[in-house]
Amino acid sequence: MTTSKFSPTLATTNTSKSLTLAAGCFWGVERVFRKQFGSRGLVDVKVGYANGIPSVGNVNYEKVCSGATNFVESIQLSYEPSQVSTEELLDIFFRMHDPTTVNSQGPDVGTQYRSAILTETDEDLEAALKLKEEYQKTWYPNHKIATVIEPIKIWYDAEDYHQAYLQKNPGGYECPSHFIRTKPKI
Repeated sequence: MTTSKFSPTLATTNTSKSLTLAAGCFWGVERVFRKQFGSRGLVDVKVGYANGIPSVGNVNYEKVCSGATNFVESIQLSYEPSQVSTEELLDIFFRMHDPTTVNSQGPDVGTQYRSAILTETDEDLEAALKLKEEYQKTWYPNHKIATVIEPIKIWYDAEDYHQAYLQKNPGGYECPSHFIRTKPKI
């Protein structure tokens, strides 16, 4: 595990960009992004824990699930912007979970399940804020989007058994709120 912003194990290229997203249980979030972009622009995905209390040491699943660390279960994406845009990734993000729930997704409840977009660049921060505003108007007009948008500050890779968990365990738990919505929440 690392306390750097970006996972040293996240595969990158000379032209790839990175983005960190949180939308509930990281297993399902990882699965959706692998399915949507695995053959188009996705370089790599890692699951881990982001933007918690900096003084917490040895961050792991048990500590994060305790609710005492303020870390959020997240995925970190490495992608080729010539093949997939930040906006396309954020479009799927806003439609693959319910961004109007606070600290929960489906039956998963706790601060570790909050909705968040954690950016590396000012350009990505602006894109996220703009898309949040658009989705608020068009997809969630009667429900306030609770997604936190802020720079990525700290990252820990999740334990190895969490990486590509649903690929290794096809019958494993998957949050029922992780699916691509095709119409607005009224």
